[in-house]
Amino acid sequence: MKRITVILIALFAVLYAMADVYSDMLNAGIKAYNSGNYQKALTFFNKANEQAPKGRAALWVSKCKKAIKDRNQHNNVTSQPYKPPTPSRVNQEPLSNRTFTANGVSFTMVGVQGGTFQMGSNDGADWEKPVPSATLSSYYIGQTEVTQALWKAVMGSNPSYFKGYNLPVEQVSWNDCQTFIRNLNQLTGENFRLPTEAEWEYAAKGGRRSRGFTYSGNTNLDYVAWYWDNSGRKTHPVATKSPNELGIYDMSGNVWELCQDWYGDYSSSAQTNSTGPASGSGRVARGGCWYNNAARCRTANRNSVAPADTYNFLGLRLAR
Repeated sequence: MKRITVILIALFAVLYAMADVYSDMLNAGIKAYNSGNYQKALTFFNKANEQAPKGRAALWVSKCKKAIKDRNQHNNVTSQPYKPPTPSRVNQEPLSNRTFTANGVSFTMVGVQGGTFQMGSNDGADWEKPVPSATLSSYYIGQTEVTQALWKAVMGSNPSYFKGYNLPVEQVSWNDCQTFIRNLNQLTGENFRLPTEAEWEYAAKGGRRSRGFTYSGNTNLDYVAWYWDNSGRKTHPVATKSPNELGIYDMSGNVWELCQDWYGDYSSSAQTNSTGPASGSGRVARGGCWYNNAARCRTANRNSVAPADTYNFLGLRLAR
């Protein structure tokens, strides 16, 4: 009996040690994945998976392989959908709204007259500071978030968790959005893209018509956004709340909206047609979503998302 007890104690010790190694490998893999180092993460998850096949590590192995594939496809593209404007050329002529159609689905782009504004907020979180002066050329931005109808018309499928023709598309990554935009440009002959972070915030704040609201279009969030207090824990059809000063809908709440920029600290110096940092591990997302509280839906609030990640609260808005 004593011998059996000793053996059992030794066996439990081995099992506990293996569990610690598995946990360490899993945590190291998740950390590497969140930093954008998918190949390193895959190495950790493969080692963890050897110890416990078909466990959590196996799911992460699949996720890493998809992220690596998406990144390789993105890096192999020779013509990018977006060429940043030359900083020395600032054209601030007014633009009229335009409507486009792709495979039978129409969508409107709002003309935003360029100007200068204070980007960020001195009253917000550290990542909203400093507050540089930002100057932009005129551009177009989507009147609404990209709908599931438009995404399906361009891509042939709908990845969204919440299904509905006029609901915002979600569960799309930044990499997925680049593929969508390339296909949309081929269909329309246009040069659509994701907005820069500066373009997104300028439009959300109302551009030259800004009235200084905390949220996009009002100081009362219930008038302009679907968020934690009123969403019923789901997305809602676009343009069912009031628009902001430029006639743009849902720039606060509903789904987070991806931007073109890498996420990084703001510069304290004045910026002209800023395109953000040259590199990074996460892409900018703006606006808050259906499950966020009011603070996250402020026009100055920011978020970072790994380029291959998908969520049922993450979508996009087009720019041109």
